[in-house]
Amino acid sequence: MEKFDVLVRGNGCVGRSLALALGARGLRVALLARPTASPSSSADVRAYALNAASVALLGRLRVWEGLAEDARTPVHDMRIHGDRAGAELHFSAWQQGAGELAHIVDAAALEDQLDAALRFAPHVQRVTEPVPATLRALCEGRDTGAAQEFGVHYERHDYGHLGVATRLIASKPHQGQAWQWFRSPDVLALLPFDRPEPGHSYGLVWSLPKDEARRLMAAGPAEFESALLEATGGAAGTLKLAGERQAWPLQLCRADALCGPGWVLLGDAAHLVHPLAGQGLNLGLADVEALVDVIVRRESWRSLGDEKLLRRYARARVAPTWAMGELTDGLLRGFASQAPVLARLRNDGLRLVDRAGPLKKWLTARALGQ
Repeated sequence: MEKFDVLVRGNGCVGRSLALALGARGLRVALLARPTASPSSSADVRAYALNAASVALLGRLRVWEGLAEDARTPVHDMRIHGDRAGAELHFSAWQQGAGELAHIVDAAALEDQLDAALRFAPHVQRVTEPVPATLRALCEGRDTGAAQEFGVHYERHDYGHLGVATRLIASKPHQGQAWQWFRSPDVLALLPFDRPEPGHSYGLVWSLPKDEARRLMAAGPAEFESALLEATGGAAGTLKLAGERQAWPLQLCRADALCGPGWVLLGDAAHLVHPLAGQGLNLGLADVEALVDVIVRRESWRSLGDEKLLRRYARARVAPTWAMGELTDGLLRGFASQAPVLARLRNDGLRLVDRAGPLKKWLTARALGQ
């Protein structure tokens, strides 16, 4: 049986991007994609918030330019509201000197473009079962074998929340503005989008305690839309359902090791964070960048599976992923508390950050992947 340089396990955006990036460097890559039950493109309501670094990577992989204009909507402004009057934080691409803060991307469209690019990648071969390879890269999630195969242990914290996602059409134009409400204990985000109606659509990501999330998942459209109006105060206009509702459990999860002899973890196989900052896929694509950089810079005599080589990747990724996990966890815990002192502190904190130009600029740069 042919031995490959790298076996990539995982059919998501991280796995497919890694296969493309390594194949573009001339490595022989096998992409193992186990069949999964995934929603059809028309029913898939997922949307990704991609920062500038992720967009640049997809551009180099010749994926970004293939996305339809209405499948990638730029975010120019973001307004974050606390749970007290006047507690607001405003981020602006103009203030940062950037063209946009992020792009909201249709998940199904992105996956289709990655597949199209893979069809023209001569060094990448799709396989349906594991094949011999010098390096095995796991990108397929935390529950698919790393613990059993490589002795990886995961630190997990279940938030007791479900993430509820759907598509919405708004009576007001979105004008490239994203919204977020921290409402103790839930967090609601509206991501400006141009599907199904250009200029008037949003992707919804709503983190809710499980019982409330299940109630809203079972509610009729009118009841769900009424809950949205109450939560947003009508700031984005009247919001109408324009897609199915989907929900998934939310966790903070970290692997205690990112690599070992002949294996490495990326994306959800290595870390999960709360979606309130929209950084999940950005972290995974940054993993791809870091691993490819380490491999490209390796000594000519060093094997791809050399543990010392792979530790360079782990050192590059531990701090950024840990920091994002702590940031999202701290924000969620801080706004979930009902204690009056904490309520005052968290809302005062939003006001202070909004007025602190250098700090706000630094936070915006981190979100942009700079």
